This record gives sequence, C-alpha cells and structure tokens, in this order.
Amino acid sequence: GVVGLDVLREQEPDVYEPLDLGVGRCRMVIAQSIDLPPQLHGAHLRVATKYPRLTDEFYLRRGVQADIIKLYGSIELAAVIGLADQIVDLVSTGETLRQNRLRVVDELLAVSSRLIVNRAALKLRWERMQQVIARLRHAVEALESEPPKSDRSRTPPRASSAGSATIGEDDA
Repeated sequence: GVVGLDVLREQEPDVYEPLDLGVGRCRMVIAQSIDLPPQLHGAHLRVATKYPRLTDEFYLRRGVQADIIKLYGSIELAAVIGLADQIVDLVSTGETLRQNRLRVVDELLAVSSRLIVNRAALKLRWERMQQVIARLRHAVEALESEPPKSDRSRTPPRASSAGSATIGEDDA
C-alpha cells in the first residue's frame, strides 16, 4: 500500500516501510496567528489538529502544557475563530496559512508518501514482495534523476526504463 508518513507516525501500524516514494511532499507544522508572539512562554495552549498523538508527544517533549483539540477539515479555522491558540497541520506551499493570517512557528515532521507492506504478506511472499519493492525503488530513482519539471522544456527527452516497472494485478 501507499500511505503518508503523517498517518504512519500518528497511527503506528505494524507494517514494513521499505521505501520513501518521494511524492506528496509537505511538512507537518505548528502555526498560529501572526498577531501572537512567536513563542508563547509559560502558556497553557489549546492546539487543534487531526494528529493528536504526534501533537501531544511534541508538546510533552518540550514541557509545554497543551490541550489537544481533535478536528478534521480546515484546521486553520480553529486559530482564526479563536478555538485554538495554535494548530498542527500539513503545509505544502503555506498559501492557506498566509490567507488566514497564520505563520509557521515550528516543524514537527517532513512528510512524503511511503510504500508499506503487510508483515504477513512479506513473510509469505518474500520473493514477490522483494521484486515489487525493487521495481518501485528503480522507478523512484529514475524519477529522482530527471530534471525538475521547469527544466524539462529545455532538456531533450530521454528514454527511461521506469515505465517498465509495473506491478501485476495479482500483486495488490
């Protein structure tokens, strides 16, 4: 399967994680209103997030008291309407934060999509799973070696064997 690192770290499923696919990159950050001071020293914070376990661990490691409010959807609105002092959410460009007058004050995790394998399937179908993992690894490496999209128009196209890295229907 394919899942984001944010979900893996929040839920801690018992799966094997053999490969960072390098796609879906974003950051899990703490953000707050631009009107608040960057560091809320000694404050008892209200923090809205859909990642309560990771958020709680983060604040505990720093010795900060925080009430975690589990929400889904547009987390940034919790800070905008005063429901929370800070939010923990995924950010790609930061545009939504800027539109809501929020700023990043810390980063918890760099996130990307990961290949995961059920541990039982790994044991029962070791060779086949290793073949699938190797093919995907080859495809990821081929994509990483290509120039960025903005440079592709200036670079002549080249043949790639990444397209041959297919997974059969019986591999799902």
